[in-house]
Amino acid sequence: MQSKRPYQTKIPDKLYFKIGEVSKIAGLPSHVLRFWESEFKRIKPRRTASGQRSYTQKDVALILEIKHLLHEKKFTIDGARKYLSSRARTKLDDRDFLEDLKAELTSIRDLLNNN
Repeated sequence: MQSKRPYQTKIPDKLYFKIGEVSKIAGLPSHVLRFWESEFKRIKPRRTASGQRSYTQKDVALILEIKHLLHEKKFTIDGARKYLSSRARTKLDDRDFLEDLKAELTSIRDLLNNN
């Protein structure tokens, strides 16, 4: 499911959520969710055939994190956006490091196997 953080509400174990369900989980009005969707590009609910928003658990977890940053940590929207962006870059940097490390270990293994 999602990683445990003290500010996160338990997200029900299902694949998709309607905006009303997300509103209840996050304790936010639907119009706030729609506004945040325009401010935070990583919130990307799919649309059903009838045009309703369909949020994933990942979307809900991100919304809860944004709520924590804005309401509890008192970030501005721009500050929260920058914080989330820098954290995403760090994850990419970690992934690159791990890929480099794996390549290096593979080459060492191959050298040892050839001797």
